[in-house]
Amino acid sequence: MDRDFVEHFARDWIEAWNDHDLDRVLAHYTEDFVMHSPYIRQLAGVAEGRLQGKQAVGDYWRKALERMPDLRFELICALAGVSSITLHYRGAGGSLAAEVFHFTPDDLVHTAYAHYAV
Repeated sequence: MDRDFVEHFARDWIEAWNDHDLDRVLAHYTEDFVMHSPYIRQLAGVAEGRLQGKQAVGDYWRKALERMPDLRFELICALAGVSSITLHYRGAGGSLAAEVFHFTPDDLVHTAYAHYAV
């Protein structure tokens, strides 16, 4: 992953979430992307903690934003991999989170894994 791309992705992703601009957030993902998160278990009641497809994840995130109208993220750092990026950030209530994004060759996220401090 090229440094400029990593920095741009991190900045745009954080800003889009902080603006609660779901269309801008979703623009980073493929139509069939897969999201893994323990909050999918808790908030959506999906036992495997996994949703597939931009529509399904978008609906889930829309509900989450409605429940947390003051949600803001603060980037701590961005880490580059071969075809992945990990963003370490402060999320809801200042809690620590890290999200791993796996990219297609055309720079869209096809799989993401969210991790939260326990």
